Amino acid sequence: MLEAKNIHFSYNKQHKILDNISMSFGIDEIVSLIGPSGCGKSTFSKILAGYIKPDSGEVLFNNSPLPKSGYCPVQLIYQHPEKAVNPKWHMKQILKEGWDIDDETIEALGIQKSWLTRWPSELSGGELQRFCIARALGPKTKYIIADEMTTMLDAITQAAIWDVIIKQCKKRNIGLLAVTHNHALAKRISDRIINFEELG
Repeated sequence: MLEAKNIHFSYNKQHKILDNISMSFGIDEIVSLIGPSGCGKSTFSKILAGYIKPDSGEVLFNNSPLPKSGYCPVQLIYQHPEKAVNPKWHMKQILKEGWDIDDETIEALGIQKSWLTRWPSELSGGELQRFCIARALGPKTKYIIADEMTTMLDAITQAAIWDVIIKQCKKRNIGLLAVTHNHALAKRISDRIINFEELG
């Protein structure tokens, strides 16, 4: 169980973004968190994954705080994959940064072996996002937060990537939170939908 309890967050202690947000997610479900751009979804995602500390409140995984060092069981996949990889590394090195990814996972994600020797700038957004998903699917991962993961991609690539990550999460018993403003996508993939604007 991934839990957020009484989360408050403000930028520069003045611009309040999150006001007493609480919710919980099971690792056996796919949940969509919907809401318009600018409502605080991405900030909340970063707090859930331990990237940002809340002003008050806490995030718990299986009743324990997220680890302060080492591998975090909650992994975040960004909207812009080009910002999540080192542009000076070949893709093979970028994959190894996450975990010792097996050939079965690489094949399941549709990653072509010829891509491994390329630079990030030589791949499309959809191709790069597959690498980011692969890194996030490590054996210690228990929950994935996909923050507008496919917003910048064409409809066909979006469908293919969501199909892949849902199948992989179910296979590995990993919980999935889809953060999106796309109501149609949320209805199609989710076991449960939370409207972010109705919280707090």
